[in-house]
Amino acid sequence: MYSGLLVLPWWGYVLATLALTHVTIAGVTIYLHRHSAHRALDMHPVISHFFRFWLWLTTGMVTKQWTAIHRKHHARCETEDDPHSPQILGIRKVLWEGADLYKVEGRNQETMDKFGQGTPDDWIERNVYSKHSALGIVLMMIIDLAAFGFVGLTIWAVQMMWIPFFAAGIINGVGHYVGYRNFQAEDASRNIFPWGILIGGEELHNNHHSYATSARLSNKWWEFDIGWMYIRIMEIFGLAQVKKVAPKVQLAASKSQCDLETVHAVIAHRYDVLARYARSLKKTCSDEIHSLSERAVSVDRSLVKRLLHADEQQLSAPERAHMQEVLSNSKVLETICSMRKDLSSVWQRSTATKEQLVHQLEDWCHRAEASGIVALRDFSQHLRRYALTPQS
Repeated sequence: MYSGLLVLPWWGYVLATLALTHVTIAGVTIYLHRHSAHRALDMHPVISHFFRFWLWLTTGMVTKQWTAIHRKHHARCETEDDPHSPQILGIRKVLWEGADLYKVEGRNQETMDKFGQGTPDDWIERNVYSKHSALGIVLMMIIDLAAFGFVGLTIWAVQMMWIPFFAAGIINGVGHYVGYRNFQAEDASRNIFPWGILIGGEELHNNHHSYATSARLSNKWWEFDIGWMYIRIMEIFGLAQVKKVAPKVQLAASKSQCDLETVHAVIAHRYDVLARYARSLKKTCSDEIHSLSERAVSVDRSLVKRLLHADEQQLSAPERAHMQEVLSNSKVLETICSMRKDLSSVWQRSTATKEQLVHQLEDWCHRAEASGIVALRDFSQHLRRYALTPQS
């Protein structure tokens, strides 16, 4: 039986498979995602073309198609126009048929024209990579057979399944369905694990949706993004240049008045602000729900939690009706929900002048501190301390 050019022990074939699939994952997260779709970093032409070639061999994906579909996902996230939202299509559909959803959207010329700008359009892209995308996959099978013998077919099969399942399925499915959230982004994105290794850092999906143009997907000190590690190594050797990373939250040591810097900082960190608001008021809401229960007022605890984390528009008509009844029986919950809505309006008023925004934020803080709700007062005092990250 033909054993190939490389004769390895069983664990050697396992390591070879993991290494080959990991290079593919790195190509997706660094080249397709952070470089092409979001322009978070520039890459040396040699490295950029290597990833294009490797992804042609291992996935057959076309840069323009992947980029356009992903940009549309961000622009239409969790709506009927989102190419792969489990909130709309269901988790089972996206998890197991994610690659098929990509193929369907890839045939949408309107998507390609609107969201596919700035992607490679050289001779080799037009005449090889895009025109003969299946050829690369066949070549990869031949290479695996030559290198590993008949076991190479198994390695090749794993390579072919890796991206459709882990990237198209896990990230687009689980990453919008279950996990933890550092930031209250306007979609359902979740961080699957705090250690982004298996899928190159894409596990930190909520972080990414909160700061889409950041080349670094990790945000908390205990999170690890292996894709970012590779980018930093490439930077050291002059093979990449980072254009933008997510700003770190800065707090002024002692600040008791809102000014224009406060407004800019709050807007820049709006998803962190909303997440902190929900955490700060969580116990107050829980205590109030318990009080309502003692007064025989029926409360759907999960709805209150959702309203603490999201806008009222995301509730169905029956859910909104129930919440209106609950809020009519609780001044505390009504204040907490209305103040969250008012806080969100700070960055939604696109026509307001700078002076109006400062006045609006300062007025919000005054009302929060006069509400009689201790947690709301404490949050307001913390909000006043938001500051911009010093420019290096």
